[in-house]
Amino acid sequence: MNENAQSNFRCGLVAIVGRPNVGKSTLLNKLVGQKVSITSRKAQTTRHRVMGIRTDEGAQFVFVDTPGFQTRHTSTMNRAMNKRVRETLADTDVVMMLVEAGRLTREDRQVMELLPTDRPVILVVNKIDYVKDKAAFMAYLQEVAAVRAFTEIVPVSAKNAHNLDELLKALRLHLPENPPLFDQDDVTDQTERQLAAELIREKVFRLCGEEIPYAVAVQIDKFEEEGNLRRIFATILVDRDSHKAIVIGKGGEKLKTISTQARQDMERAFDGKVYLEVWVKVKGGWADDVRVLKSLGLD
Repeated sequence: MNENAQSNFRCGLVAIVGRPNVGKSTLLNKLVGQKVSITSRKAQTTRHRVMGIRTDEGAQFVFVDTPGFQTRHTSTMNRAMNKRVRETLADTDVVMMLVEAGRLTREDRQVMELLPTDRPVILVVNKIDYVKDKAAFMAYLQEVAAVRAFTEIVPVSAKNAHNLDELLKALRLHLPENPPLFDQDDVTDQTERQLAAELIREKVFRLCGEEIPYAVAVQIDKFEEEGNLRRIFATILVDRDSHKAIVIGKGGEKLKTISTQARQDMERAFDGKVYLEVWVKVKGGWADDVRVLKSLGLD
């Protein structure tokens, strides 16, 4: 990058916030160009602040994915995650608030009340691919715009990557002039160990569906590298014996599928072979155990 380009370069932190299950992680992955945050139809899949990095010729967008702000659950884990959301909002240059096209829930309004008034907030209306009635959608946009003054409103489909160029253009205008924080090829600040745990947890949510509550965690017991081979040993923590039986499945088939799909994702992400062993352990009340949360990085 030449000196003149460097002087005009823009770089800043962009928070992605919204109620659970509005598509924050899917949007982050599409903006970055690869999977850096897990996606699932089950609410509450993101627990950590996950940085996704997109660098182009004139700007570096450092996206910070946050847990969906919890208004219903009051466990120690959820209080910790809500604290992370507030901290993220205080640290970033631009905020993206996601809502689902055609829906404005009580939870959406509660998250909007937390949005800062001293920095740009762009409302991202996701899932517009499901919009059928354009007149009703325009009325919906007017309703949302009346809740608070947004810097800009950008309709998108994260799933289909529709209108993301317009979103990036809107964000770029509000990034401060700064040199890049990360190398041009960086896409996340997550370690391979963290990403491995997230990929396993994603498969639990995807393959076990509504049978398993959101209180599932994955701890990496051992992560070894031998040349281009990674040996990973992990434990899935669940709250009850009945949950353990569901994750393992009849004859161990469900756990085998979870492990196989997670391993395949890891091999793509790490660009190398992975040997993966996964166990399931019951630890009742872990979501309220401060020591367990601290060991998982969720305090």
